[in-house]
Amino acid sequence: MKKVVLFSALILFIVSPVFPQEKGKHITLGGYASWLHSVLFDSISNDWVNSSMLHNRVNVKAYAGPKLSAGVEIRNRLVLGDMIRFDPAYRESMESDPGWADMSWNLIDGNSFVFNTMIDRAWISFTSGKLRFTAGRQRINWSQSLVWNPNDIFNTYSFFDFDYIERPGSDAIRVVYSPTPSSAVEIAVKLNSENDITAAALYRTSILNVDIQVLAGVVDQEDIIAGTGWSGAVGSFSVRGETSFFQPIDGDGLADGTGLVTIGIDKSFSDKLMVLTQAMYCNKPIVLGDFGDLYSGGLTARQLAFSEFTSMVQVTYSPMPLVNISGSAIWYPDLNGFFAGPSVDVSMAENVDFSIIWQHFNSTISGIKTRINLGFLRFKYSF
Repeated sequence: MKKVVLFSALILFIVSPVFPQEKGKHITLGGYASWLHSVLFDSISNDWVNSSMLHNRVNVKAYAGPKLSAGVEIRNRLVLGDMIRFDPAYRESMESDPGWADMSWNLIDGNSFVFNTMIDRAWISFTSGKLRFTAGRQRINWSQSLVWNPNDIFNTYSFFDFDYIERPGSDAIRVVYSPTPSSAVEIAVKLNSENDITAAALYRTSILNVDIQVLAGVVDQEDIIAGTGWSGAVGSFSVRGETSFFQPIDGDGLADGTGLVTIGIDKSFSDKLMVLTQAMYCNKPIVLGDFGDLYSGGLTARQLAFSEFTSMVQVTYSPMPLVNISGSAIWYPDLNGFFAGPSVDVSMAENVDFSIIWQHFNSTISGIKTRINLGFLRFKYSF
């Protein structure tokens, strides 16, 4: 309860500029509302699991002059249908909050529906010259790659969760010092729901038009991490990569450590066609218990890999203005499996989008052949 009180005090402080009394104070409001219908089945002829979600997001940012800013972002989700009825753990996962302060609540819940509200951003930021200080629930993005991000130790996420574009936040304190426009030093400290500390420092610079970063720290008081990332161009191709090594604090030696290396190449061939490919190597991929482990992704950056080698390719094509067609494929050799995911996005009107998404998984998990299809229809209005 003390944690929620502390965060509530922070939120009240953040929202107070909503009623500006001095010149220069102002507030911005944005967000979106969407309806997402999903179906789950192993084959078209068998039973389908149907669910729908009404998803609303409200983003409030307040500015008190050029130095002080703050924000509160709230996501509200009403989920109805078979997934709630058939899977009791689903409602629990919606209410789960991995942060230091539990700010996710199932406000209304029934046999076949649940309404959840969550504050996934609540921060205040102060800037003075080349120094910026941010405290509260925030997104700390240290990634360079576009798919798998072993440098992103504060906010891991699943590639398959396309409906949560903001990604999770961290309850953290972050200091950024930028001595030049192309370099920065960052220090961040995060607490999770178990009061475990993640603390790390990162240095980022640019050498010969290549952005390079190095980082080191401790993750959840379990692993010591050292890593590096880079992004640049080779001709008309963009090249990005990251590598991280996680050494257990209680480990006996380097043989107990987990190393991940990713490298990706992307290229826009025209204003209509873009191709992305990425590969990842991990000496100790995690062992999956069931399909949920694959779909939800690992809890930390150390748990990104389910196969020693993993590769993916994504092609995005725009045959006409306001229409995008995309296809993704991922190969998991150790699972004797793959993922395939085509999608179509159409801009129907200003700030109104319609999407059709299909996700197909075919693999062997815990010795069981798994074949699962997920289909989605989504209407989204942004404001």
